[in-house]
Amino acid sequence: MRIKKALNNNVVITIDTTNKEVILIGKGIGFNKKEGQKVDPEAAEKVFRLEDQAEQDKYKQLLPYIEEDFIPFMHDVLSHIENKMGKIVNEHIHIGLTDHIAFAIKRAKEGIFIKNPFLVETEALYQQEYSIAKDIIEMIKEYSGVELPKGEIGLIALHIHSSVTDRKVSEINQYSELVFHLIKMVEEGLEIKIDRKTINYYRLIQHIRHAIDRATSGNYTKDQTILANVLKKEYPLCYNLAWKIVKVMQKTLQKPVDESEVVYLTIHLQRLIG
Repeated sequence: MRIKKALNNNVVITIDTTNKEVILIGKGIGFNKKEGQKVDPEAAEKVFRLEDQAEQDKYKQLLPYIEEDFIPFMHDVLSHIENKMGKIVNEHIHIGLTDHIAFAIKRAKEGIFIKNPFLVETEALYQQEYSIAKDIIEMIKEYSGVELPKGEIGLIALHIHSSVTDRKVSEINQYSELVFHLIKMVEEGLEIKIDRKTINYYRLIQHIRHAIDRATSGNYTKDQTILANVLKKEYPLCYNLAWKIVKVMQKTLQKPVDESEVVYLTIHLQRLIG
């Protein structure tokens, strides 16, 4: 490969035999290197391609603002995510998560901490991603000596979920806020305080998540008219609350939510007070 640009002592952008850009990362790989010089990719500790030109440009713009040794550290983080998730993560995580963690460390060193009001909901919604995010918090502590606040676990989990679902973090965060709002509706409507550690809470929050997914994808369940009539008669409080929740979902998502969701929500709500 030939060097197109040495970004710093440890990172070079090269051109491969197909004339595509490849980023090589390795200690000293860019030291005193000039454009056009050959470099052996075997000498690199990490090799990766960003296929999307816009993502390449964002990555190059980000690099001057982060420490040189942070780049190989982040690739250890990304490798850990891929190994644990069992799938290749979308390349946009290279920019999004690198940027987030770099500035989370900077904020923490300056004593600035961001609160995360959706932490409990994030853990329940994305359990695998949340568990991996906890690992990453420990990796960050070992790398930098900085112990990030617990709220960062949820934020990193959202980035992981974004990368494996091809959804924007902002979209996923919107769904988390919606779930949080709907849970508050349930507590106020039933005049209860839900124990976040119970299986019924976990089932409810998972159902709401999948209801949102079904609404956004247009996948609906089979007709439940007969069961709906029974539940409406037997559990009017929960049935009416379920309808209110569905209407809020429709308004927030700007998409139709199938009436069958009312049936399943009614069952989950009744479990909370039954």
